[in-house]
Amino acid sequence: MENHKIRVGITQGDVNGIGYEVILKTFAEPAMFELCTPIVYGSPKVAAYHRKALDLPTNFSIINSAKDAEPDRLSIVNCNADEVKVELSKPTEEGGRAALEALEKAVEEYKKGLIDVLVTAPINKHTIQSEEFSFPGHTEFLENALGNGQKALMILMKDDFRVALVTGHIPVSKIASTLTKELIEEKITIFNNSLKQDFAIGAPRIAVLSLNPHAGDEGLLGTEEQEIIQPAIEEMRAQGIFCFGPYPADGFMGSGNYTRFDGILAMYHDQGLAPFKALAMDEGVNYTAGLPVVRTSPAHGTAYDIAGKGVASEDSFRQAIYVAIDVFRNRQRERIARVNPLRKQYYEKRDDSDKLKLDSVEEDL
Repeated sequence: MENHKIRVGITQGDVNGIGYEVILKTFAEPAMFELCTPIVYGSPKVAAYHRKALDLPTNFSIINSAKDAEPDRLSIVNCNADEVKVELSKPTEEGGRAALEALEKAVEEYKKGLIDVLVTAPINKHTIQSEEFSFPGHTEFLENALGNGQKALMILMKDDFRVALVTGHIPVSKIASTLTKELIEEKITIFNNSLKQDFAIGAPRIAVLSLNPHAGDEGLLGTEEQEIIQPAIEEMRAQGIFCFGPYPADGFMGSGNYTRFDGILAMYHDQGLAPFKALAMDEGVNYTAGLPVVRTSPAHGTAYDIAGKGVASEDSFRQAIYVAIDVFRNRQRERIARVNPLRKQYYEKRDDSDKLKLDSVEEDL
């Protein structure tokens, strides 16, 4: 299992951003092919355009499907039937359509078992909108396409620093009305399960942030902490989950308390991501927990301001590859461990002596 080269499906993202630059830079390093077999879903012509414009050495093969991918080489599945016009640094409808076609092909091949994990390059959330894609982002699209009824949870992470969100891509004006005790409990449960299954943490410690300044200041600045967040925490603790809070977000991050927990649950997007990106932007990874598919992406966006300049760092994208591989292997180990669980053990008292018994059919017979 440890030596298995995981088939990593990679979507090209927005062709006018830095997606191809970070992909090609990542696989310019031969050592990456020792870890995985990468398959890019996109346009070979666009990839060649970026490679030439940026003077990058990365070679690739053009294939029809991931089943044709060869080890020790970058492969590109052509997903765009028409010529795709590249207009660096510009959001275009054509670029959004090309990104969606690549994403749909990757999802199709994942369903066929041709790739093991999915790593997505950044998209433009506006230009990708269409009849087929009416979602705020990748997370919601993949929850709908591959979730099998399960709910997703966005986690931004770097090493042991993991920040998850109760609410994601919604307007700030709707955050308070969206929060419910049940929603927070759902997110804590998904977070706890992911920390155990995906990151192999036996008894995760989760910090829950407050919604209002100073955790509501005993109702003076808001009652959500008393009426919604605290009851959710107490319910989860009653079920054996180690979660604590609610903590005022400013003091919690500023004091460094976040280093004492395995995960931090923020109430809304910027509450969690603003401090995370300030502390861990360069190598941060966006991980979608809660779904059958293992999906990661770099923490940055399309970065139109530096597209085509050759200065984009591939560190975050490379880390996204590493995290996808690690999570996939952790899930494999857990499945193997559950195949032959330990038999139930019990003590039977006879003649003033304790004797260990194994609950097995053979012994009963």
